[in-house]
Amino acid sequence: MAAGLRVLVTGFEPFPGAPVNPTERLVAGLRAAPPALDGMAAFRAEILPVDYDTVGPRLSAIGRDFSPHIAIHFGLATECAGFRLERLARNRFEADRPDNAGILRAAGKVCEGPETLASGLPLDAIARRLAAMGLPVEWSDDAGGYLCNTVFMLSRAHACDGFSPGMSGFVHVPLTGEGAGFPLSDAGLLAGALAVVGECVGVVSSE
Repeated sequence: MAAGLRVLVTGFEPFPGAPVNPTERLVAGLRAAPPALDGMAAFRAEILPVDYDTVGPRLSAIGRDFSPHIAIHFGLATECAGFRLERLARNRFEADRPDNAGILRAAGKVCEGPETLASGLPLDAIARRLAAMGLPVEWSDDAGGYLCNTVFMLSRAHACDGFSPGMSGFVHVPLTGEGAGFPLSDAGLLAGALAVVGECVGVVSSE
């Protein structure tokens, strides 16, 4: 593919049970020092709302304004032990807690489309790159039933008007910090996220 890729990275605001969300700090770090990569023309990092009613329209607005070729979504999973590479988006709501607006979504489909959709990210290459950097990696076939999986499914299904990246996927990360008990520092999170972006841009640029 010719040069000129537009790349989007998203994180989330804090949510019930998680008053601190490292993906919010990740987005701030990427905005402060956006990557400069061969083949990439524009980069944007955005915080998504933890709100079922507004997250879809927010993706649509980003799509209409920015029209990303690549969308990499990051979210918090407190039980993670590192970068959790999500293989499958599942077309279901199974939340066990309300969103930031107090809405507890009833079980059902996220959008029109198949029951599952595979990640579009080059996960094997990403895993190798992160491991080579000494960063912890794990795998998952279930991104949960909350807003993380919702965004993953909406993105992969192109279910939001105007938002249709050719490559998209989801990566969960743990709580971050310095010292014992934290598998990643904020610096490690930022470095790993930049590596994910680099692998994705490299794959699409070579097509």
